[in-house]
Amino acid sequence: MKDRFWAGKKVFLTGNTGFKGSWLSLWLNSMGAKVYGYALKPPTRPSLFDLCSIGKITNTTIADIRDAGRLKKALKTALPDIVIHMAAQPLVRESYRAPAETYDTNVMGTVNLLEAVRACGRVRAVVNVTTDKCYENKERPIAYREGEPLGGYDPYSSSKACSELVTSAYRNSFFNPMCYSLNSKLLTPNSQLSSHHVALASARAGNVIGGGDWADDRLIPDIIRAALSGKKVLIRNPRAIRPWQHVLEPLSGYLLLAQKLYRKGPAYAQAWNFGPVESDAKDVEWIVKRMFQKWSVAPGYVLDSSRHPHEAHYLKLDSSKARRALLWRPRWNIGQAIDRVIDWTEAYTRKEDMRGVCLRQIEGYEEA
Repeated sequence: MKDRFWAGKKVFLTGNTGFKGSWLSLWLNSMGAKVYGYALKPPTRPSLFDLCSIGKITNTTIADIRDAGRLKKALKTALPDIVIHMAAQPLVRESYRAPAETYDTNVMGTVNLLEAVRACGRVRAVVNVTTDKCYENKERPIAYREGEPLGGYDPYSSSKACSELVTSAYRNSFFNPMCYSLNSKLLTPNSQLSSHHVALASARAGNVIGGGDWADDRLIPDIIRAALSGKKVLIRNPRAIRPWQHVLEPLSGYLLLAQKLYRKGPAYAQAWNFGPVESDAKDVEWIVKRMFQKWSVAPGYVLDSSRHPHEAHYLKLDSSKARRALLWRPRWNIGQAIDRVIDWTEAYTRKEDMRGVCLRQIEGYEEA
């Protein structure tokens, strides 16, 4: 991944104070990109953004994605080559507590971002990051492909499906590419590409894990918090199956997709799944037990029998399109991913330089 493509590229990254955004900021900076962030203040304390002093290696505007005027001004100031949109209300359970805010952030935030891109006149590639939960989940043992119907039981999942629809509408209406197939055969030329120069795609990733995630109501952070405080962790849905993967896996997909959009935009301006191999889609209890086997401080778990809002029980992604057309491949299996989380957490408890720890893990991933 560490090639010369990113050296000197200007990247506008929304949501860069969050868990995934912080990892991506570090990775882009290590490859020589100039990162312009746009995000709210870090959502947790501690936060990866603060631990790694990411504000010192990025030009970050602390502002709300719902502030269309501020966003447009920030994008015009940056004049980026590439935009990666990760700002979101990212939690299912929070979306039950604040549905209107979730839709406002995840749907109108996407509209605001794409309107800012339209007004900028410089952007060449845009990746809108959504979620594996954007599909209409039928609770069947199938892996969802990009052409499956969009949906969403809860406000979060639904809002991300709406973000996908917004992306499709803007691509058709304002960023219409010349219609190439992936083998570069020209099908239908469209003169709009020469006027806007923007290639727009969306990326749908699985359940990410990694060091530096302290979000509420997420399995790995819940385990770490409980273990570090000497308590047993409460788990809600032990049989729920998710496409678990280390955070660097989808980030590598976003970076590869952005490169393809920048260089050969028309062929890649579409939706893409980035998930693990099928055998790495495990249930919650398997993940918990694997953590405890490898981490001696973890004190065990108990089932939470109280009532909770609905969450999907079965979810898998089919990423064969990305493997075939982007030559993207997962590099770490779920066991290796969990090992990296434990290594990161142990380094954190030893008060090591966490930016250095993250960069070593990125380097290890690149060499995998």
